[in-house]
Amino acid sequence: MAIKKGFNIRIYPNTDQKALFTKTFGACRWLYNHMLALQKERYDNSPEAGFLTTYSMNYILTQLKREYPWLKEADATALTGVNDNLGRAFRNFFQKNAKAPRFKSKKYEQSYISKCVNNNIRIIDEHHILIPKAGILYYRSGRIPHGRICSVTIRMKPSGKYYASVLCECEEEPLTKTGKAIGIDVGLKDLAVLSDGTKIPAVRFDKALEDKLAYWQRIMSRRLLKAKEAMREDPNLKLSDFRNYQKARQMVAKINEHIASQRHDYLQKITAELVRKYDVIVVEDLYTSHMMKNHKLARAIANAGWREFVTMLEYKCGFSGKELRKVDPRSTSQTCSDCGCVNNRLGFSSYGWLKVREWNCPVCGAHHDRDVNAAINILNLGLA
Repeated sequence: MAIKKGFNIRIYPNTDQKALFTKTFGACRWLYNHMLALQKERYDNSPEAGFLTTYSMNYILTQLKREYPWLKEADATALTGVNDNLGRAFRNFFQKNAKAPRFKSKKYEQSYISKCVNNNIRIIDEHHILIPKAGILYYRSGRIPHGRICSVTIRMKPSGKYYASVLCECEEEPLTKTGKAIGIDVGLKDLAVLSDGTKIPAVRFDKALEDKLAYWQRIMSRRLLKAKEAMREDPNLKLSDFRNYQKARQMVAKINEHIASQRHDYLQKITAELVRKYDVIVVEDLYTSHMMKNHKLARAIANAGWREFVTMLEYKCGFSGKELRKVDPRSTSQTCSDCGCVNNRLGFSSYGWLKVREWNCPVCGAHHDRDVNAAINILNLGLA
């Protein structure tokens, strides 16, 4: 089965390559904002004219390269890819699948996509990759990219680390069928409770480093205030001129990145094991954005990574020939998995019911663990 798979590798560019990446990030960001402003101005002046297509934007790009020669220093496929992304963003907006495109800022993660044309992107060996304009870069990864390379996305994290996501088209053999199905109830104390009674604990990676993170956040805030005071006295100064502040900002970014990497690795191992063991996996169809509005639980929900957990299961099931089903979790914790009777929260309020971890069915008398019972009901809904 031919599939497209991404391989995320960390690259180590030299000084010249870093300068090239910085120029390319800036050129792509400038082009995106320029084209977006042009599209908005065109619509404001003449709404009936419609929006420019990707082909039309590429034609304008040719003229822009003559007017701004520094655009030629960037990878050509990266610039045409910017127009592709903007055109796709407008199509998603018109189809009401996404919000309207917004201007890009250099404050956050920087990236650009380079397409593979005439074998200009190649894996040379286990530790070297050829990237257009940049040349040969050293990389380190647990998985070596294999298959036909389609594109590569170069990213610079706020911590200053560089990564390349290599998109490859490769052949994957489906995993062996086990004939088993499982229902999964996600939570905060236990990340996942399976319908067979297994509980996978939720690890608070953010708690382990919260003291160190708070220490550097205080330093960063203090240095930022001092930098702003100096900038008010001398308008020619910029935040990039204050090395102490930049050091503190990078330390905060590194700690946050480390926490995210630990969570990502933990979820990868759990989801890989679940996909190997079960042919049908049934999960809750959750809207975490609504749940994050509860300020008392928002941090714990963000650390649990429910959406990332379900997304990993989704694409791994697709790769492996397994099946993922999503069901409405409404009343799954209140319904008896033995007789099907709904207990209506046993008379508790919605907040009081959250504290009930075990309960007895008022009809058949069966004793239930709240989360295991919900996982069984989720499985039954998925199989039905």
